[in-house]
Amino acid sequence: MSAEETPDEGRGLNRVMLRKLVVVAVLMFGFGYALIPVYRKICEVTGVNFLTPKDATVEAPANTQVDKSRTVTVEFDGNAQGPWRFRPTVASMKVHPGEMTQVTYEVVNTQARNVDAQAIPSYAPQQSAAFFKKVECFCFTQQTLGPNQAKQMPVVFYIDPKLPKEVTTITLSYTFFEIGGKDKKEG
Repeated sequence: MSAEETPDEGRGLNRVMLRKLVVVAVLMFGFGYALIPVYRKICEVTGVNFLTPKDATVEAPANTQVDKSRTVTVEFDGNAQGPWRFRPTVASMKVHPGEMTQVTYEVVNTQARNVDAQAIPSYAPQQSAAFFKKVECFCFTQQTLGPNQAKQMPVVFYIDPKLPKEVTTITLSYTFFEIGGKDKKEG
């Protein structure tokens, strides 16, 4: 016998090695898959990371800071300064001071290019700005819109119950404008 292998013997050894590797890969996958129920059972037995079902008899606490004796009409407005359509999904809503509320604005980029934009809010009457509290708003960050992209952007807010009683209507208006102004085709 010679020390060199023939090409057929080399191929045979490669096939054997491939079969072994496939078996090992299948066993590893099966072991990883089997760990999920085992892990859940261990967690259940030890009480670690075990989710308990919701108690149906417990009621959610009421927000005592909501002034149910008053309603304020909040009107929404959207102004577009650029290549898009921008508008609120509702024109107005009635809210109680202290009540968490959400409204959605919709923007559609009408161009076949990416656009970076920012929204700036304004309030009427001006004194209401100090009492209009935004928890989440698309105006907090710059927005990037892809070509012909449409986005739904939420505003989560509440009106401070300390709002003067004579203010019964607040207008929240956003101006949405392009940032930078340089043509993206330029270098």
